[in-house]
Amino acid sequence: MSSGASSPSGHIVLVGMMGVGKSSLAKRIGRALRRPVLDTDAEITARTGRTIPEIFATDGEVTFRDLEVEVLAELLGRSEPSVIAAAGGIVLRPENRAALASAGTVIWLRAPVDVLVGRVAHGTHRPALADDPEGTLRSMEQTREALYEEVADLSIDTSQRFDDALAEILDAVADRGVVVP
Repeated sequence: MSSGASSPSGHIVLVGMMGVGKSSLAKRIGRALRRPVLDTDAEITARTGRTIPEIFATDGEVTFRDLEVEVLAELLGRSEPSVIAAAGGIVLRPENRAALASAGTVIWLRAPVDVLVGRVAHGTHRPALADDPEGTLRSMEQTREALYEEVADLSIDTSQRFDDALAEILDAVADRGVVVP
């Protein structure tokens, strides 16, 4: 895990595989800490006027990953401490991993692949999973696990109830000096 430069005034960034609960937990953390909540995928969609699957289909993964780099840098550059839900593949680019190293507190949300499959297999906004959700998620996990570990200051299991994961996250960030109202 990262020895990240977490600071009480820095951002809280959630990383992890699709389906671990980054967007849902980011909203809950934001409410609890009274911080704005930002989402890299939502920001990309807002900027381009297209969905992530549309960007992948028309422009390809490289273009999407380039957009991720721009958006992550901008969100991390904001002075107001925020909670940021980062796209699952954000760790694939070295420049994103470097940016995360000084972001504040990076929390790796984890859950077993069988739990993730149950959460995401039937969604229409994840075309990469259409043919073989479990195989695709296992392959992604194998590729990304060491990268998540590299950037993470904390690791939280989200196969538990999200309320329990939220409590664990709030306790962990309070231990790191983040003021929990």
